[in-house]
Amino acid sequence: MSDLRAQYRRLQPEIDAAIGVVLAGGEFERGAALWDFEREFAAFCGAAYAIPVGTGHAALFITLRALGIGPGDEVITVANTDITTCAAISHCGATVVWADVREDTFTIDPDHVAALVGPRTKAIIAVHLYGMPADVSALRAIIDPLGIPLIEDAALACGAAIKGRRVGGLGRAGCFSFAPHKILGAYGDGGMITTNDPELARLARLYGGYGEPWREDMSGPDGRITLLVEGYHTHLDLLQAAVLRVKLSYLERWIEERAARARLYDQLLSGSPVRTPYVPPDRKHVYRNYVVRVPDRDRVRALLAERGIATGLLYVPPLHLQTVYQYRGLAVGALPVTERLAEQLLCLPLYPELPEDTVAYIVAELRHAVEHH
Repeated sequence: MSDLRAQYRRLQPEIDAAIGVVLAGGEFERGAALWDFEREFAAFCGAAYAIPVGTGHAALFITLRALGIGPGDEVITVANTDITTCAAISHCGATVVWADVREDTFTIDPDHVAALVGPRTKAIIAVHLYGMPADVSALRAIIDPLGIPLIEDAALACGAAIKGRRVGGLGRAGCFSFAPHKILGAYGDGGMITTNDPELARLARLYGGYGEPWREDMSGPDGRITLLVEGYHTHLDLLQAAVLRVKLSYLERWIEERAARARLYDQLLSGSPVRTPYVPPDRKHVYRNYVVRVPDRDRVRALLAERGIATGLLYVPPLHLQTVYQYRGLAVGALPVTERLAEQLLCLPLYPELPEDTVAYIVAELRHAVEHH
């Protein structure tokens, strides 16, 4: 599905040099590489602030805590996402409310959100799924008049955009994961919160950094530590920041390489029973995953595996049908579009170094599997 060794070979001298600078410096938690990466990532997203944290889950959780969300509150999101999205809500003591998704983009359905919003709704988490931005404009038209913040779960969509504006700067906050196989991935864990809200930025940094307000040092100017809240230990370490800085400079090139392979898939699958991704004209899809709708998906997937082709199922079954959430009492049929897609969607290999002749082979085998029952 991806090949991080191929990526490393492209960047090895720069990656090794950046790691070497950190190792030689002898500091591993805070330093210039981290502050530089913060500024550069904020600028990339078109946001005023970027607050590094340890994981994508931490980004969501710390954002919710900074917004004051807790017991008695509800947060609306989708069930076709990683459990991280919903666990962050539950870990704050709030209640997850699941909205269905759109049939065409697989992202949260604003019409269903409008029907679910109530007096206890304190936030919407819109998941930019597979690299496709959710319909932020339609969502904000519903919730902005009510003062409900929009949080972007951009873990799968770093670099995606709507009308030329990148995700991470489109709502109250953007939450990113730098897990190794993400579009911008570290060599370990990492995450980031982006925002244009100075107070949210201050509180997110506070909650994510032990509850003390100083950034550059563990203590204030006079050496004393001032603790303002019971914070959490979640940080992006200096080695990961150094690696991510190198990779960030290549991100736009990689996104174009992903898009080129997606276009080739689109072209070669044209006229087949396989439904290729739909991209609205105002949105930029960054194809963290190339996801198609396939009839008799499980049979086709088994045939592709026999031909040596890796495929992926993401968010199957969806969260509302998982054992962990049985206590919520939702049965099959609760989210009909989400459930239907979970039976049909298939992720095909896609990464910047994927050879074009491999794409052609995958498509030939996929078409044969689908068209010859």
